[in-house]
Amino acid sequence: MPGSFLHPFAKPTRESFISIVRGEGAVVWDSSGRDYVDAMASLWYCAIGHGRREMADTISQQVLTLAAYSTFDPFTNEPADRLADRLVSVAPMPDARVFFCCSGSEAIDTSMKLARLAHAMRGQPERQLIISRTRGYHGTNYGGTSAQGIAPNKEGWGALLPEVVQVPSDDLEAMASLMAQRGNEIAAVISEPVQGAGGVFPPEEGYLQGLRRLCDQHGAFLIFDEVICGFGRLGQWFGSDHYGVTPDLTTFAKAVTSGYQTLGGVFVGKKVREGIESDPNYLMRTGFTYSGHPTACAAALTNLEILEREQLFDRALVMGKRLENGLRSIASDGLVASVRGAGAVWAVGHHPDRDAFVVRDRLLELGVITRAVGADTNTFCPPLVTSDAQIDHIVDALATALR
Repeated sequence: MPGSFLHPFAKPTRESFISIVRGEGAVVWDSSGRDYVDAMASLWYCAIGHGRREMADTISQQVLTLAAYSTFDPFTNEPADRLADRLVSVAPMPDARVFFCCSGSEAIDTSMKLARLAHAMRGQPERQLIISRTRGYHGTNYGGTSAQGIAPNKEGWGALLPEVVQVPSDDLEAMASLMAQRGNEIAAVISEPVQGAGGVFPPEEGYLQGLRRLCDQHGAFLIFDEVICGFGRLGQWFGSDHYGVTPDLTTFAKAVTSGYQTLGGVFVGKKVREGIESDPNYLMRTGFTYSGHPTACAAALTNLEILEREQLFDRALVMGKRLENGLRSIASDGLVASVRGAGAVWAVGHHPDRDAFVVRDRLLELGVITRAVGADTNTFCPPLVTSDAQIDHIVDALATALR
């Protein structure tokens, strides 16, 4: 019989799971004592690695001081204010503000609401259309599910949000055609800089720049979903920095705390701010119970300090190159059909006779955690503290599993 815990992204009838009980650096252990190189940073997020005493001390101290308190009007707290200032100092656009929530899914829904709201407050309430790309993963709340570009994730949930549509990924001509037809209705275009959970697909050269031009041409906002790419995964603070494109709204979560606490948010750029700040008497009626949660914000501040102090953005590029070289060597031997990635996030695409879930399970036997995306892709997103020897173990284990 299945247990009491109904697991996410799992078969409801599954009866047994691997119980992870401990982590240190890039390694985790299960309840039977087996160790694994965590080649997925849990779920794309544990940038600084597991088991950090410094993070535990920060969280403990904050819990003993002020564990949690609402930031709804008229309240705030010092960790939330400090974190907002820190984030704005590295924001992917100038003159930004930060809206806090608890997850990437909440951040996506909030960004969509803010885009529509800003247009409405500028006298253009007809601008409600949100355009996303196939293969894009934007969380599992109703807004993000509506913006999903992964068809199976949209099935079975009933009617989704109106005025949210997808165009083929990397097809700038299709995007331009839709925007030409419905230009006066568009609120925003949403895109990951590198499409992550859909299989790790970097953009074609010039694609993101093309999105920026089209949004400017048609008066739409550009939303970057940086839930995976943000905070060093591509070697800079954000994927927008890596690709040299400035968005109007940016969502973040995951590596902002490396998962030590749940936190997400939205960077709100100048054009969006001008809309929502245009009426001094307007009360913005959105937010979450744990927006600006002081313990989560304190954890984020320490996490960001570790990322900088240990130069983990530089390490991402070194580590990612080593991983890329290993995966391409496997491809040159004909064991995989393709290798895709950027920075320190990579994937292999399999030949038609290979099942990614079988490969995942074989890698678990060999002491490596990967994620199977569909039946044809395995993804790799190791903590930014992963050693060269651990990267080599990931590559060697994959080669062994495929042979």
